Amino acid sequence: MILSWKSAGRLTLRFSMAQEDVLEHRERLVFLCLILAQGAHSIEEYATRLYLVFPPARFVSSLVSHDLAVGFLFVNAALAAFGLWCWAVPIRSSWPVARGLVWFWILLELGNGIGHLFLALWHGGYFPGVATAPLLLLFAGWLAVLQARQAGRSSVLPS
Repeated sequence: MILSWKSAGRLTLRFSMAQEDVLEHRERLVFLCLILAQGAHSIEEYATRLYLVFPPARFVSSLVSHDLAVGFLFVNAALAAFGLWCWAVPIRSSWPVARGLVWFWILLELGNGIGHLFLALWHGGYFPGVATAPLLLLFAGWLAVLQARQAGRSSVLPS
């Protein structure tokens, strides 16, 4: 742990670079797991034809193709590609926008996971995507905890 005096007259608390790197590495790894879980989730949704039983999925798929299966596949492939790009470029390179992208994915996947569980409960049984929804909740929740802890570590102590 390192205490340092900023030019603005504030005392800050930092952890050593080695510990920060490990935490950042863990965040990047959990983010990648979240994106891979989304990939598995998309495969489950496609295999169980979510686009036929869920009107919003049907609508989005129809915007891309008259063949709903093709449209759904394209949209989900684009989502997975965007997630992998987020991990490979801005997150691994520590771009200033990286934390915002991580929070975007956390909120997206928490909503996605909760939504699938709610739909399964509403229908009284299996609903396409519910089998992998807990993975989304696990990794999104874990990533949210890591992000909250990181924000707490980088806070400035009053002088």
